[in-house]
Amino acid sequence: MTSDSSSLTDTDHTPGPPPGCPAHHLGPGGLQRLYGPDAQDLGDLYERLREQHGTVAPVLLHEDVPMWVVLGHAENQHLVRSPSLYTRDSRIWSPLADGTVKPDHPLMPHIAWQPICSHAEGDEHQRLRAAVTAAMTTIDHRTLRRHIGLHTQAMVNRFCERGRADLVSQFADHLPMAVMCEILGMPEEYNDRMVQAARDALKGTETAIQSHTYVMDALSRLTTRRRARPEEDFTSHLVTHPAGLSDDEVREHLRLVLFAAYEATANLLANALRMVLTEPGFRARLSGGQMTVPEAIEQSLWDEPPFSTVFGYYAKQDTELGGQRIRKGDGLLFAPAPGNLDPRIRPDLSASMQGNRSHLAFGGGPHECPGQDIGRAIADVGVDALLMRLSDIQLDCPEGELRWRSSIASRHLVALPVRFEPKPQQDVTLPPRPMAVPAQRSTWQAGTLRTEQTPAAEPRPTTPPPAAPEPHPTAPVPARRRGILRRLLHWWRGE
Repeated sequence: MTSDSSSLTDTDHTPGPPPGCPAHHLGPGGLQRLYGPDAQDLGDLYERLREQHGTVAPVLLHEDVPMWVVLGHAENQHLVRSPSLYTRDSRIWSPLADGTVKPDHPLMPHIAWQPICSHAEGDEHQRLRAAVTAAMTTIDHRTLRRHIGLHTQAMVNRFCERGRADLVSQFADHLPMAVMCEILGMPEEYNDRMVQAARDALKGTETAIQSHTYVMDALSRLTTRRRARPEEDFTSHLVTHPAGLSDDEVREHLRLVLFAAYEATANLLANALRMVLTEPGFRARLSGGQMTVPEAIEQSLWDEPPFSTVFGYYAKQDTELGGQRIRKGDGLLFAPAPGNLDPRIRPDLSASMQGNRSHLAFGGGPHECPGQDIGRAIADVGVDALLMRLSDIQLDCPEGELRWRSSIASRHLVALPVRFEPKPQQDVTLPPRPMAVPAQRSTWQAGTLRTEQTPAAEPRPTTPPPAAPEPHPTAPVPARRRGILRRLLHWWRGE
């Protein structure tokens, strides 16, 4: 489709390709589907679309509904930063307005307009966004980091003595939910069922509605309790904000915060841990002190953003983007995954992006993710504490056997099996301690602190050296050791 094309919604009646042609499974108008068996590897598909159409490409959603996918980094930034041209209010989307998209469309939970700040505009957006942002600012980050550390310790304790674990199902899928339940003010609701319900609701399975109802029931109970008796948590500050949110608005924003933070952070944790375990250059920089865990997380946000695309933006008027004519009512997918790989800004994908935070992982413009620092904190503290406890951790399968569950919205690692020497449990109220590792381990350690290693044997002297004096019982702790302990305590306290 060129800049002279009339519209995404026009129908092309040209004959289809002959059987056996590589384009035989394309949709109407020869457009590529972003769903089904022909879109198993969306990463490769995005690159083919980039070669064929440039930075903005026409595609088809489920049931062959037309959409634009924005592939360029600059074009994605322009999309989210131009509220005068594009809106998140799907009610102006032409296929929805003319009845092409039915209420039972598989993507309707993502597309349907809702009374939340991410779909609102103008004064209403300001009112709702102000309440959410103000509630976010009340989160004490020292307390947050303490919660992350406590839950990380408890989760590692569950499998550290076995010497094997799946870091997706036993860690990455659980830590964000445990921490978010603390932040929202409902720690008693965190359990395996809540984790499973959130994951199921986001996958859009046959049981997604029941799972969504389970989560919403918990949020409804929380809203009712905090309306009657506010406390010092995110929900209470949302309820009592001068913007005067109704109970429905409070519940919907709690759902938005919980689901967005959970899905994004679970994917971020899994992706960051996979990179540490499978990419030698990445883990060498980390273990060698050339890269900190927060910097490693930022690299992961460039290479594997938690959300591949975000539904959706809609053109408020005729315009142009990436050389394509965009008609009023056309829909566009904000696409961090291909946008972060734009060859115009990353000609060499192997080059480090250390110190560069201009990735698209958290969106931008008026609807930029307000809770991104929470996601970063969960990933930073969780990864650092886990690697400190299990410094000899290794992947327990060939890298080529790792599998992902892909959808238009995200790419979720199915499992990340690891092995390590069994470790004793630790007191969850204390900072994680690096454990001594047997001599037969790999020479690489993922932990940010080094454990003591046995020095190489030296030639035996002909005469024994004089005995070193015994240290006095009250002798001060060596400066280096004292510095390490102090840094550990500062880290644990969130200082």
